[in-house]
Amino acid sequence: MTDARPVRIGTRGSALALWQARHIRDELMTEHPGLEVELEIITTEGDRVQDRPLHEIGGKGLFVRAIEQRLLDGTVDVAVHSMKDLPAFGPPGLMIACTPPREDPRDALVGPAGATLATLPAGSRVGTGSLRRGALARRINPGVEIVPIRGNVPTRMGKVDAGELDAVLLAAAGLRRLEQAARIVEYLDPDAFCPAPAQGILALQCREDDARIRGLLAALADDDATLASAAERGFVQRLQAGCTVPMGCHATRVGDEVVLYGLVVHPSAAPCFEARRRGPADRAAALGRSLAEELLAAGADRVLAALATTSPG
Repeated sequence: MTDARPVRIGTRGSALALWQARHIRDELMTEHPGLEVELEIITTEGDRVQDRPLHEIGGKGLFVRAIEQRLLDGTVDVAVHSMKDLPAFGPPGLMIACTPPREDPRDALVGPAGATLATLPAGSRVGTGSLRRGALARRINPGVEIVPIRGNVPTRMGKVDAGELDAVLLAAAGLRRLEQAARIVEYLDPDAFCPAPAQGILALQCREDDARIRGLLAALADDDATLASAAERGFVQRLQAGCTVPMGCHATRVGDEVVLYGLVVHPSAAPCFEARRRGPADRAAALGRSLAEELLAAGADRVLAALATTSPG
């Protein structure tokens, strides 16, 4: 290695974000012996505003814009994001250079031992910050009360421990990465509770013109995660919808093909438009877009139009 400059990783300061950034730091140092990697904690607007749901204040992009600006101005070299937090299209000059192996994409229920979402008693208070999770929970168990919550993973689980909530819905990936999988009482089947697009996938973002960083990150890429992210983000990009729209998409590789399941659901749980597609793996992004087209033609466009008035713009 001829360039001895340290690689600077920009990250949020939450426990999960730090785990992810440290994991990528360690992987880079393993793949490139002698490489120095530094972490820089960046506070985003999403971290500062904690008293309102994300869909009311600008969506998940609030967690990435400040970090992307630091990439653009050259003060950090790499950003480690949860890919599901990224807007459908990034700013000019930046790219997703690498998608490492995917963690468990499923959603998970944290609550009383032996509980399942379907069998929670009527009136049970279930916390989530996701319109998608809330809508799908209502479809499985119309009797539960969905309580909007914000905060990091430990904060959300703490509301169950304190008796403020009966259960919370979280991404299994975050719980597993924080060594909290023992708190999961039910993994939600992706065929019945469709995950968020790219859930469990990390996106390593850098400047398009930074050939050195792109080369370093290439060693961490995973083919299956790259395929899944292409299909699922193709779905999101065609819908051109953010977190104001409850939507899910889940891709799995089967040999040389990709199997894709997607849905758009109203926050009230109805109507719900869902479909499945299967096609060549080398056309994953196009398959995601065509699946979104199918849902739009079936009526999902009406859900998007109705919810557009609630978007902060």
